[in-house]
Amino acid sequence: MPPDVPIRCRCGNLRGVARALSPTTGNRVVCYCDDCQSFAHFLGRADEILDAHGGTDIFQTSPVRVEFDEGHEHLACMQLTPDGICRWYVSCCNTPVGNTAATSRLPFVGLVHTCLDHEAEGSSPDEQLGPVRNRVNARFARGDRSALEALSAHEKAPASMLFRLLVMVAGARLRGDHKRSPFFDANREPIATPHVLSASELAAVETARDSG
Repeated sequence: MPPDVPIRCRCGNLRGVARALSPTTGNRVVCYCDDCQSFAHFLGRADEILDAHGGTDIFQTSPVRVEFDEGHEHLACMQLTPDGICRWYVSCCNTPVGNTAATSRLPFVGLVHTCLDHEAEGSSPDEQLGPVRNRVNARFARGDRSALEALSAHEKAPASMLFRLLVMVAGARLRGDHKRSPFFDANREPIATPHVLSASELAAVETARDSG
């Protein structure tokens, strides 16, 4: 049985677990897209979330693997734009948790590395989640990109990754995972009303992102 990974926010108010995470139960990627970078700057935690090139280490899996034991009332949700994905974080300390679709009909969550407490189990992301499978959206990366070329980073998401993700979501849907997401209520509405950034808020976030 693959190991469970504790979930913990920076201040410890939110606690939970991600069940049976392994290279076979999800997909570990690093995303360099400008939206993921914007989210990190919105939280004011870019230095902790992003790597040297602006990438976010994310583990994509089914939301039914996620359970919150304490502090779920601190979960908050934002969208960069009205039609954007839901980006979940802990409001008390601005720890990012993960990204979901705006509807529970697509059973998917991309867990951000900073909420996964690998050290509590005496392990590391590589040991529990396996190596990074894909580095994507490198056209938005920061700094010298020659190092990314050596890591075989993709300018966009490759078809192989999208196919793997499609198979994963389709399988989760067939299992009924969309009915059991901790991010959505019984009416399939987000458990926290998404805050959609205003034009001025978005401009401020993008300015912070682009000046980094």
